[in-house]
Amino acid sequence: MPQVHTASARPLLKWAGGKRQLLPALRRYYPADFDRYVEPFTGSGAVFFDLYAAGRLDGRTARLADVNPDLIGCYRTVRDEADAVIAALSALEEEHRARGDDCYYEVRDRRFNPARVVLSPGDPAAADRYTPDLAAMLIYLNRTGFNGLFRLNRRGEYNVPAGRYVNPHICDAEHIRSVARAMSLTGVTLECIPFEQVLSETGAGHFVYCDPPYAPLSRTAVFAHYTAGGFSDRDQTRLQESVLNAARRGAVLLLSNSSAPEIVSAYGSRQARAAGLTLQYVPARRAINSRSTLRGPVDELIVTNARSAVAPKLRMAKGRLHPAVDSTSVVAAEAGRRRA
Repeated sequence: MPQVHTASARPLLKWAGGKRQLLPALRRYYPADFDRYVEPFTGSGAVFFDLYAAGRLDGRTARLADVNPDLIGCYRTVRDEADAVIAALSALEEEHRARGDDCYYEVRDRRFNPARVVLSPGDPAAADRYTPDLAAMLIYLNRTGFNGLFRLNRRGEYNVPAGRYVNPHICDAEHIRSVARAMSLTGVTLECIPFEQVLSETGAGHFVYCDPPYAPLSRTAVFAHYTAGGFSDRDQTRLQESVLNAARRGAVLLLSNSSAPEIVSAYGSRQARAAGLTLQYVPARRAINSRSTLRGPVDELIVTNARSAVAPKLRMAKGRLHPAVDSTSVVAAEAGRRRA
């Protein structure tokens, strides 16, 4: 029997598009048997932490990768120097209590960004040079910035404005230590490399979850600047090609994305079907948009070649039949959204 880990094994960072609200639907496609878990777009790591909390990674390896060196550098530093990160973050919390937004902008503009420039943040090797102070600043900005975004301008500077939080919980020492334990699990690796390299090395026995920056449903819904270069239409095409090749080699694939027409077309194509991929539409709630009236329920896509634990039903949406999650999963997803 797998060992069930502490309930505090949850993501360290808030992340645009984080998958905690979709976990009830995604769990339906977790394979019962796999040798290695692979995540090319780690982000908040919600699926990794979900598998870890359930003991599903015991005796298996896990490869966590992302092209964002700040993210990987922060995770590595928390894993290796948790106590130093906690001490620095606790000091930032005290400072924030005294100075609020003034503290936020000073940390962002006069401490965090200048320190990142020294590391050459566009270089994947910057992840190797992350310090406890930098990791603490990233966690602090994530806890107190607008909607938990990580966004860079074209100069590679972190430019998220302060959020509107009355009393944010900034330093949770036990949570940070639980993240460190998860990342320290035997066989877990953290790499700052492109998704194509990761996917090219997957095959039979591998369970792969891809959570790329979503294709926008509208001009105001573009939040893909987790690196200075963003994530373009061409990147989405390269990802689709890599996913199909991994499926052909025998990997179990699970991917989430928006229901933008180009994504539906790419993963509903004849080539995708021949590779064994199917589409499922899942109701989700978007929390990030420049206009609050456009935040709300939308259809997201789950693309997979795994068998679902529950047979999908069909529902009518906008004049066409969409495969959808069963009613039990919908209720669970709604409960998850209320807890998130």
